[in-house]
Amino acid sequence: VNVCHFQKRTEICNYSYSNMIPPQRLIVCLEKSLTAYDQRDRPAPPPNPAGLCAPSINNNNCSLASRGSTTTGEVGAGLQAANMIQAHDSPLSSLTFDANRTKLATGYGKGTVIRVFSIPEGQKLCEFRRGVKRCVSICSLAFSLDGMFLSASSSADTVHIFKLNVKEKPPEETTTWTGYFDKVLMASTSHLPSQVTEMFNQSRAFATVHLPFCGHKNICSLFTIQKIPQLLVGASDWYLHVYNLDPQERDECALMKQHWLDG
Repeated sequence: VNVCHFQKRTEICNYSYSNMIPPQRLIVCLEKSLTAYDQRDRPAPPPNPAGLCAPSINNNNCSLASRGSTTTGEVGAGLQAANMIQAHDSPLSSLTFDANRTKLATGYGKGTVIRVFSIPEGQKLCEFRRGVKRCVSICSLAFSLDGMFLSASSSADTVHIFKLNVKEKPPEETTTWTGYFDKVLMASTSHLPSQVTEMFNQSRAFATVHLPFCGHKNICSLFTIQKIPQLLVGASDWYLHVYNLDPQERDECALMKQHWLDG
């Protein structure tokens, strides 16, 4: 057994024993308590070379989401093995909580579909289609503070902003030819394969941003600055791009500022 001082990076002492020390229990000693943990009952997590995880920022409702499989899009939402969400068929590439830790957004390798789940129930609330490019990986996902918008940046030159309408009212009956066609189309989806039905239910972006670069690693975030909703995108080219978002109109966001971060 070696006892080391990690801050000074020096060895304090070491002891040798005649038999092997089995690393099966972890003892935590506090001032008024002593707790023993059996390591044999804690399965090792799957490999996570990208370090993909999402901590919640809500101090009153803390949690942690991480990749639960290397072959499927399984999410471990919490520290218990039972809290698993089958989010996608392919391995995850990005995930994030909203500010209240009641929603979890996930994206997978090809980056075409983004899904939002309720926490802790794990029910799918809605799903969005980012685009048709299939050789794109999602770099980051971010909710707005009110949880009404979700931004998704990728290795492409477009950032998509989706509006969450979890409790939409059913459309009113219409007697027009277009309304009749839409009604027949939605009724026919019940006879189609599930993959095709999902495409009809996937919402498109509420707003988009076309970045002045492509292929750079980046991260996006939604904030309200001086009562104006804004999208912030930081990239590996050391620029921070600031865009205004109109929460009422579907449109491309306007670039307001660029900040050089390496100076």
